[in-house]
Amino acid sequence: MSLRYYKNINSSELIEEKTPSLKLLKCLYNTNIGRIGLWALFKRKFLSGLSGLYMNTRFSKSMIENFIADNQIDINEYKKTVPDFDCFNDFFYRKIHEDAREIQEGFVSPADGRVLAFEQIKKADNFFVKGSSFSLKSYLKDEELAKKYIDGAMLIVRLAPADYHRFHFPCDGSIGKTNNIKGYYYSVSPYALQHNTRIFLENKREFSILKSEKYGDVLYSEVGATMVGSIIQTYSPDSHIKKGQEKGYFAFGGSTLILFFEKGKIKFHKNLIENTQNSYETYVKMGEMIAE
Repeated sequence: MSLRYYKNINSSELIEEKTPSLKLLKCLYNTNIGRIGLWALFKRKFLSGLSGLYMNTRFSKSMIENFIADNQIDINEYKKTVPDFDCFNDFFYRKIHEDAREIQEGFVSPADGRVLAFEQIKKADNFFVKGSSFSLKSYLKDEELAKKYIDGAMLIVRLAPADYHRFHFPCDGSIGKTNNIKGYYYSVSPYALQHNTRIFLENKREFSILKSEKYGDVLYSEVGATMVGSIIQTYSPDSHIKKGQEKGYFAFGGSTLILFFEKGKIKFHKNLIENTQNSYETYVKMGEMIAE
């Protein structure tokens, strides 16, 4: 598995991802002392909550300029300039200019991030570390709902800390209420996923059903992670929505979206499938077409 490297959706060039705190992650996942620390502190809401509190203070504002420079973020894409942000979190879930992302035809990416696409959920077991499997029943905590999607497709969109952290609707339709599932706050960095793909089954997560005429009932799920203070839903439940409309945002940290599709309802972009089969993620931006 090569999650440290990814490709852009229309390019064959391999790009190495910059993983924040890589030395700390290696310690947490590769040493006995690190594993104890991971269990006792880093996976729990306590640490993420404290970090979130600090990121909401004016003292955290001093971090913004260095973060922009280190991650080569184009601040011109966003509605606020650096002096306008009240704190780091205000910057982290910054709003984008409406014309900064083109909403293309078809089914589009719900966020900026690195994508894995599986035409069948069962094929995900062949991608990750041997001995690790993805259980839809365990993920949803609902056996009947899991049956509806078990033979369908799955899309994973992983957001790195430097990414735009608001997420949007990938197609027109109607959206139901948000369901919450309690869990931990493990890191979703590529290094962490290489060592424990059950993260998706154990982290805090939310989901809702997006009913669409063309793509059926899409199960749209958000997953929290280390240093993610909150998953904030900004949409109105039980309402009609338009493609590209904002659904919500993540507070500070890396995060993930997972979308599930009923059997035969989606046909992913061929490059997403090929890259996933070759164990690479594909970088896409919100609004880019990822399926017909």
